[in-house]
Amino acid sequence: MNLTLPESLEARLSPESMALHLAIGLFVSEEATLGQAAEIAGLSQAAFLRNLGARRIPIHYGPAELAEDLQAVQALTGQ
Repeated sequence: MNLTLPESLEARLSPESMALHLAIGLFVSEEATLGQAAEIAGLSQAAFLRNLGARRIPIHYGPAELAEDLQAVQALTGQ
């Protein structure tokens, strides 16, 4: 995909910064998952989460996600 930006923005932002901004926007609007957003930004999920934290952007983690994670931990530990 090609994206055309105003010259003033293109001059100020690196391609990496633009990708990160796009990824954050897609994540916040729930158009992309954490994994997809991290991939768009070219970062690991941990690094993407650090970027969200630095910007005080909450992650979408509710009771359903917690239950899934607890089930996964139980399966891994054999409980």
